[in-house]
Amino acid sequence: MAHFPKPPEGSWTEHFPELGTDPVSFEDSISPEHYEREREAIFRRTWLNIGRVEQLTAGEGRLAKHIHAVGAEVTVYRDAHGDIRAFTGGSRGIRRPVTDVRCETWEGFVFVNFSDDDPTPLRDYLGRFAHGLEGYPFDRLTEVYQYRAEVGSNWKLYIDAFAEFYHAPILHAKQYVGGESKKLQGFGYESLHYDLDGPHSMQSAWGGMAPPKDLSMVKPIERALRSGNFGPWDRPDIPGLDPLPPGLNPARHRSWGLDSYVFFPNFMLVVWAPGWYLTYHYWPTAYDQHIFEGTLYFAPARSARDRIRQELAAVTFKEFGLQDCNTLEATQKMLETRAVTRFPLNDQEILIRHLHKSAGDHVAAFEARV
Repeated sequence: MAHFPKPPEGSWTEHFPELGTDPVSFEDSISPEHYEREREAIFRRTWLNIGRVEQLTAGEGRLAKHIHAVGAEVTVYRDAHGDIRAFTGGSRGIRRPVTDVRCETWEGFVFVNFSDDDPTPLRDYLGRFAHGLEGYPFDRLTEVYQYRAEVGSNWKLYIDAFAEFYHAPILHAKQYVGGESKKLQGFGYESLHYDLDGPHSMQSAWGGMAPPKDLSMVKPIERALRSGNFGPWDRPDIPGLDPLPPGLNPARHRSWGLDSYVFFPNFMLVVWAPGWYLTYHYWPTAYDQHIFEGTLYFAPARSARDRIRQELAAVTFKEFGLQDCNTLEATQKMLETRAVTRFPLNDQEILIRHLHKSAGDHVAAFEARV
């Protein structure tokens, strides 16, 4: 029996019939040739997030990013008029040929696009999920913690790992107190809501509520500091959190804990109920390698206790991330054996089905044009 309401059709899979129900091939994650096609059709022709405007300080402040899948380094800066611009092929002040790159911002996030083939503005490309997030105080959450890891798997496989949350009570069992872990495993897990918008997707999840209903659910250090994997328990006193933008918690469920968005191709944005957010980036470097970046954003600490709470949330997040990526290299090796070539996906894995379909559709559409 479902814990939360399903769509009128009876399941999320039936709610999005365009995704189909056939077993899914992951050949797109183990083929060097297909990766080269993705580089051309996807990464050289879509909007890519590379950071935030806060990284562009006054004067000579700039944001530089080498994007292996594009084969170029892009530099973002503010010109003399304060406008944000981007170029590739050289450095400002050095007499080398440089090429301007399309650059736009949304809610303080800086995006670049290496192609003029599709003139769609950034905000239109990000669609209704982004529109529903506008007004969230991203600009006030400027205390930043970041982790980076080189992962031996295809970039899509790590997104797949975060596309469903039912793994958490099993994979992360030791992150909870023993009794709570067993209770979660027995109860099972399903998300509150799923949605799709073109190549983008989201899921809304319970959990992440702070403080927990029962303090015995969490470890002593979490009780002492009022913080943990779900972030500091006490919501910061900043505008924009009450009420929240209309796109958050689309199910309007009292147990809402977080919303996780994938803005195609490789930018994931996770907004947490206690008043902070994180971003994930998945930067491919080969068909079976990518760089994972996880960045946590909090309100600036006002005391030593605030700082320690944030530190606890950050190191706990790192441990969860290590547990998540620990399975990926084995997944990559297993897929490469091709002992099994097509896999059935359940109702909570529709975002996995959607990601691979979206990536394949982009490749097919580009190749049809050329």
